[in-house]
Amino acid sequence: MKQAKYGLLLYIFLALPPVASLMESVMIVHMHMQLTLLVLSGFLMGTFFKQRFASFFNNWNQSGVPGVILAVVIWAYWMIPRIMDETLTMHSIEIFKYISLPFLVGVPLRDSWKKVSYTVKHILYIFMTINFIVMGWIYVAINQQICNNYLLVEQRTLGFGSFAFAACMIIYGFIWIFSERKEHQQSS
Repeated sequence: MKQAKYGLLLYIFLALPPVASLMESVMIVHMHMQLTLLVLSGFLMGTFFKQRFASFFNNWNQSGVPGVILAVVIWAYWMIPRIMDETLTMHSIEIFKYISLPFLVGVPLRDSWKKVSYTVKHILYIFMTINFIVMGWIYVAINQQICNNYLLVEQRTLGFGSFAFAACMIIYGFIWIFSERKEHQQSS
């Protein structure tokens, strides 16, 4: 339950208008920090929701796959550049951000992660890595301003940040694969 309290505190902190304005003022911080921290807050609060609504999660997300699919669809939606731009100009989209990322990505991921097989985890990991590579390429390769509220230099910075994120995920992926092989060889 301690994690749920930390998740709620993080969520409240991120929702404070000065914090939200500061994070949204820099494109890379908006996408790679604020969005990720909102998902993390939901992931941490997931323990509370899993205990409180156990029958709902057992019926709706028994195998864990529906929760992963929901999380992937919502995350992919937030990777669209136009949506990031509309977050700054439309309050309804910003409210949806604060609802969808913690409660439709973070909480379902928390519930699904232990239920899904290693294959599904690997597929999700590969999807996220490819997602960051593609988004990095879009933001770096296009020589026009994609988001009206951010400068071209911020767009390129976000692109290189996405490449860095993808590189870290690839390195971690190799560590994950080799540690699984080592565990498998030790248990044999």
